[in-house]
Amino acid sequence: MTSYLVGLIGSGIGPSLSPALHEREARRQGLPYVYRLIDLGDLGLAAQDAGELVRTARRLGYDGLNITHPCKQTVIPHLDGLSGDAATLGAVNTVVFEGERAIGHNTDWTGFAESFARGLPDAPTGRVVQLGAGGAGAAVAHALLTLGADEVAVVDAVPARARDLAEKLAARFGTGRARPAAQADLAALLPRADGLVHATPTGMAHHPGTPLPAELLHPGLWVADIVYRPLETDLLRHARARGCRTLDGGGMVVFQAAHAFQLFTGQEPDAERMLAHLADLITT
Repeated sequence: MTSYLVGLIGSGIGPSLSPALHEREARRQGLPYVYRLIDLGDLGLAAQDAGELVRTARRLGYDGLNITHPCKQTVIPHLDGLSGDAATLGAVNTVVFEGERAIGHNTDWTGFAESFARGLPDAPTGRVVQLGAGGAGAAVAHALLTLGADEVAVVDAVPARARDLAEKLAARFGTGRARPAAQADLAALLPRADGLVHATPTGMAHHPGTPLPAELLHPGLWVADIVYRPLETDLLRHARARGCRTLDGGGMVVFQAAHAFQLFTGQEPDAERMLAHLADLITT
């Protein structure tokens, strides 16, 4: 029987539930499967070292890797090829080893799209404000526009990164569908917005806090967060207290994991079962 060795490269990933999600589903399918964490901080490495970690993992016999913050873009120059989605988005969250080749994929955007369609099926998407223009932000904005959002305003702590992502989105989806905005613009943008998507590490266990002042939230706004540890971030807690509909990051992590599991094994995972795994893991 084929066995599988996969891992996750990122920073501050100790609380990640990806190992348990993958291994539990593999056990239910009768697959020998080991999932390891490869934390940059524990190794004293930086995002620019992701390529060397990928090469080392391939030499050690790994079948594939998941890639998370802050390596989703820095890993690309070290890969031998990209799927169409990964090339379009300029971000990779899954690497599959095919012989001597390391091929990058992106399951983030499909994971968010599936989670959004399931969790906020009738949410208006005329005007959406997105915080974060990194690798995850590129995937989420692509998903929003694919799902039919009329306009996405991209805000990032690095203005040049917001401009770059907005330009690429507009080139793919059409003029006016995406535009950059500054953090100082949030007070003017949010009263007219239908939704807010948070796609930065703020709120994670190693990055506590909220990405914007809670007083900017209002009941007419839905709020989606891609952070899932904790599942209820400070942002979502404030949003619910102000009457907003909310979507946590649990669905995205499950669906992107399910899509990655299929890439690693060639086997179809049971996404509903993986959602149940997540619920159990969060409460234990």
